[in-house]
Amino acid sequence: MSNLAEANIQSDLDIAPPLLPAQVLGTDAQALDAARELAAVARQQAARRDQQRKLPWTEIEQFTRSGLGSITLGKAFGGPQISHVTLAEVFAIISAADPALGQIPQNQFGILNLLQHVASESQKQQLFQSVLNGSRIGNAGPERGSKNTLELKARITAQGDGWVLNGQKFYSTGALFAHWIAVKALNDDGKQVMAFVRRGTPGLRVVDDWSGFGQRTTASGTVLLNNVQVDADLVVENWRLNEHPNIQGAVSQLIQAAIDAGIARGALDDAIEFVRTRARPWIDAKVDRASDDLYVIADIGKLKIELHAAEALLRKAGKVLDQVSAAPVTAASAARASIAVAEAKVLTTEISLLASEKLFELAGSRATLAEFNLDRHWRNARVHTLHDPVRWKYHAVGDYRLNGTLPNRHSWI
Repeated sequence: MSNLAEANIQSDLDIAPPLLPAQVLGTDAQALDAARELAAVARQQAARRDQQRKLPWTEIEQFTRSGLGSITLGKAFGGPQISHVTLAEVFAIISAADPALGQIPQNQFGILNLLQHVASESQKQQLFQSVLNGSRIGNAGPERGSKNTLELKARITAQGDGWVLNGQKFYSTGALFAHWIAVKALNDDGKQVMAFVRRGTPGLRVVDDWSGFGQRTTASGTVLLNNVQVDADLVVENWRLNEHPNIQGAVSQLIQAAIDAGIARGALDDAIEFVRTRARPWIDAKVDRASDDLYVIADIGKLKIELHAAEALLRKAGKVLDQVSAAPVTAASAARASIAVAEAKVLTTEISLLASEKLFELAGSRATLAEFNLDRHWRNARVHTLHDPVRWKYHAVGDYRLNGTLPNRHSWI
């Protein structure tokens, strides 16, 4: 039976995936080594998985078993608490091999960071220990048919000693692979909360109906909630996040930018390989190899420079986040973090789109053949960079530098 068939059965019955033992990494270097090992495995069948829409169950399980799922957890909770610089590089390494595999756990890290700010100590202990033990957290936040991405129709209502959830979610990245699903809903007071629902809970259904032309194997589809019972101690008052300055949005955006940087790396690596081994030189170049074409050489050089510039801003943003998070976060330091990440996000967005499109111009018409599936790079870049409009990053940076205006605080800045 195919992985996709297994996933569809799983979504219909909503059976939680098996909980496999996970190691706990100790250092940033170990996290990077684990990412490289996973990338080496993921790269082998990434193109075929994309063509066949075959979900990366084996690879996501390796991600979890390796200990990568808990790398941001604080040392006080038993985690390695790696730097934001390393976190970004981990996602870039994995995404260069398979950006769908990189995207699947991105929400887990955003949610773990949110819990640091708003969860009670008992909630942190329970959920963080669960992740250390190998549990995965999936997302059920955005909805279809709403005025904007912040508007919610899902509701959570007090019932007895607990709560009851009702609603429908979409863009639920990671949910199909998860042991916990983090659901955003409005409570009886109209305030936003995040409820953690165990997979297999009656009334919960995860449907693999994601049909995007890129990031095809993220299973970012629908979560259905029909009178789902939730334990009282598993409802987090995430509305409290807005009570104090924080870097929640900056951390989330750093990971997004890292995935885009990884897409650019993968596209450029494939372009170079194809030009070296398969492409024919243009007749007017009067050379024997496409790799000796002066214009091709110059374009590869330009792409490499632009990629390195994006990676440099990504590392700088990670360093700023490390500095800001080392002290109590203020409105000014939160803004500094958001702007640093926004600048990186602009360049990673642009180079992922440019490198994945330029690949075909440099490699030639043969590169368009389905057997190579090189169009996946552009499809992945185009879909993933639509999470938030980069034009508003330019505005945020310009308004901050010109007028001293602090950017809005939400998950997209």
